Amino acid sequence: MNVSEKRVEASGHKINYTHIDVGSNTVCFMFSGIGYLYDKPLLYYATMEMLEHGIDVVHVHYHFKKKILKKSFAKKCQDMMNVIQPVIDAVLADQAYERCLFLGKSIGTIPIAGALVNQEKFNDAPIILLTPLITYDEVFMNLLECRHQGLLAIGDRDRFYDADRVKQLKRTHLTIEVIHNADHSLNVGTLDTAVSITALARVMRSLDAVIQKFKLQG
Repeated sequence: MNVSEKRVEASGHKINYTHIDVGSNTVCFMFSGIGYLYDKPLLYYATMEMLEHGIDVVHVHYHFKKKILKKSFAKKCQDMMNVIQPVIDAVLADQAYERCLFLGKSIGTIPIAGALVNQEKFNDAPIILLTPLITYDEVFMNLLECRHQGLLAIGDRDRFYDADRVKQLKRTHLTIEVIHNADHSLNVGTLDTAVSITALARVMRSLDAVIQKFKLQG
């Protein structure tokens, strides 16, 4: 396994990313939350899950602040794609990957739902959405209309949770995991460690099933 810290320049900005290369023909691009970075449990173990299945991983490092949430959805998506797209392009130009997956946490689900699902070259790419912002109309409608397979995991105490929208999203090709009494970090209850770890394991099992299905289709 080779772990490389890399940088790409675009529009006068330097964008850092970590490329974890296990010699695969498949890569998963990961997009973190604002304060929920790649060393946090969901993203740490999602990375481990990908590597366990022999899938390369790219962590895109951006530094958006909470004030980005005050922008229009179109501007939020554009700002994030201005950082993410150059990394995707650089990685795919550098290595001949045959297949891709996309995984986002919180704000990191915006470029997936708002842009990447509409790029024809990624029509077959599974999407993994951890605590997505489904109260945003654009995120919800794009997910409702897309035909991508994948996983959506959210807690019913998350401020971005909407029971009716989750019910409608169950009609898509996405596996839906709703964690009872979990917040935006998928922590359950008030400092309930054992139950939170159980919830994390449940999400990882669902992710494992999505990956297994994806590999079988290859």
